Amino acid sequence: MPASSSFHPAPRRLRQLAVSVPLSLALLGGGLPAVAEEMPRETAPTQAEGLPLDELRTFAEVFERIKRTYVDEVDDRTLLKNAMRGMLEGLDPHSSYLDQQDWQDLRENTDGEFGGIGIEVGMEDDGKLTIIAPIDDTPASRAGLQPRDVILKIDNTPLDGLPMSEAVKLMRGDAGSRIRLLILSEGADMPREVVLERAIIKSSSVTHRLLDPGYGYLRISQFQSATGDEARTALAQLRKDNDATSLKGLVLDLRNNPGGLLSAAVEISDLFLSNGRIVYTQGRLPDSELSFSAKADTPADDIPLIVLINGGTASAAEIVSGALQDQRRAIIMGTDSFGKGSVQTVMPLGNGDGLKLTTALYFTPSGRSIQAEGIQPDVEVVRGRLERDTRRDFSVREADLDGRLDNANGESEAVQSKAPTSPVVAESDYQLGEALNLLKGMNVLDRSAALEAVAPATPDQ
Repeated sequence: MPASSSFHPAPRRLRQLAVSVPLSLALLGGGLPAVAEEMPRETAPTQAEGLPLDELRTFAEVFERIKRTYVDEVDDRTLLKNAMRGMLEGLDPHSSYLDQQDWQDLRENTDGEFGGIGIEVGMEDDGKLTIIAPIDDTPASRAGLQPRDVILKIDNTPLDGLPMSEAVKLMRGDAGSRIRLLILSEGADMPREVVLERAIIKSSSVTHRLLDPGYGYLRISQFQSATGDEARTALAQLRKDNDATSLKGLVLDLRNNPGGLLSAAVEISDLFLSNGRIVYTQGRLPDSELSFSAKADTPADDIPLIVLINGGTASAAEIVSGALQDQRRAIIMGTDSFGKGSVQTVMPLGNGDGLKLTTALYFTPSGRSIQAEGIQPDVEVVRGRLERDTRRDFSVREADLDGRLDNANGESEAVQSKAPTSPVVAESDYQLGEALNLLKGMNVLDRSAALEAVAPATPDQ
C-alpha cells in the first residue's frame, strides 16, 4: 500500500488498540490487547443481500443432532458459545471469543500482572503446543525453556487434540503451586520433565545495563501499559551510570518480544524520533484508520542506535523496528522478524463477555505492510557464540500459521548489573557483541555514512 494512500488522523479520544502476537494468551503477558470502546455497529444486511437460509437450516440441523445424539448431554448455552468461538477462530489466528474469565485475564496481562509460568505459546499446524518465547525473569525463563520447545503434557494431561485455550487453563494456577511439563526440545530424541512453581508474574518489561563505558543496553521484553515510562526512566539511569554523560551508543533489544499494546510501541518509538510518522492503521471502518507521529520532546533522538530482532520479534515490537528502520534512525540487526501486521480490537458484549477481532492492518512510515513477511534486518547476524551458528533462531512465523491474513502489498524491573567488557558480551551473546562492535565503529565513522553503508535509503513506495 503506497505511503500516499489517504488515512484519517487520530481522533482526540482514541480507542486503545491491540497488536497481539499470534495466539497470545492471558497466561503469557505478551501481545496483549487493550480494552477498547465498542465499535460502531455496521448497518444490517439489505433485503437484497438476505441471509444464507440453506446454511442456517444446516446449522439448526447440526445443533439438533448434537443435542439429540451426542454421547453426553450438552446444554444450549455451551453449544452456542462454542459456535461463536468457532466463528471467530475461523477468521484468523488472532480473533477469538472472550468469556468473563478470559476478559479478566486479559486485563491482568495488559497491566503486567498475572498468574502462571510466563511463556508465549502458539499452536502449530500439526496441533503441537509450541513455545514462542519465555518471558524474562519468570519461572519458565529461569527453568531454561526455549523457543521451539514443544509441550507434550501438563501434569497428567496429554495435550494431543486439546484446544489451546484448555491447555492455557491447565497452566494457570495459584502462586506457589507446582506444575509438571513434559517438554520435547528441538533436536532432542527424548522428552524431559520440567517441574515449575507458578508465580504471580509482575515484572518490569524493561531492563538495562552498561555494556562498556559509554555504551548502553535496553531490553524490552513486551509492550505493557507502563513500558514507555519504564524505558524513559531506564535511559535516564543509563546516563547516570555513565558518569552523567551522554551515551556514545545504545542497543535496543527486541528479540523474542511477542508484542503488546500499540500505544506502548508508539511511546517507545517516540523516545528516539523527534518528528515524522511512526505507524498508521487501515481497516474497513473509518475509525479504524489512525495515524501516530513522533513528538518533538524526545530524550534520545541523537544517540547512535542499533535494534536487535529475531523470529520471536512480533507485532508491537515490529512496529518499533519498522518505524526506526524507515526513518533511518537505527540500524536493524539480527534475523527476520515474525511478521504479524494486524491490529486487534477488544469489544465488550452485553452479557459481560467480549470478543477480540482483527479490525485493521498496520503500516510502517513508508507504507510497508509486514503481514506474513516481517521486518528484514539491515545487517543479518544469526545467533551463536564465538563461531557462526547457521541454525534458524526461530522458525515459527506469522506466515506459517493456519488461517493467517495475506500481505496487503499483494505479496503472499530495571535491573542493575555490573557492566561487562565487550569480549564477555561477545562470548555469551554473539549478536549483542556484534551490535556493540558496530556501535563503536559508528563512532569512528561519520554516523550518517555508517547508516548509508549498512542501511541504504528506502526507496519511495
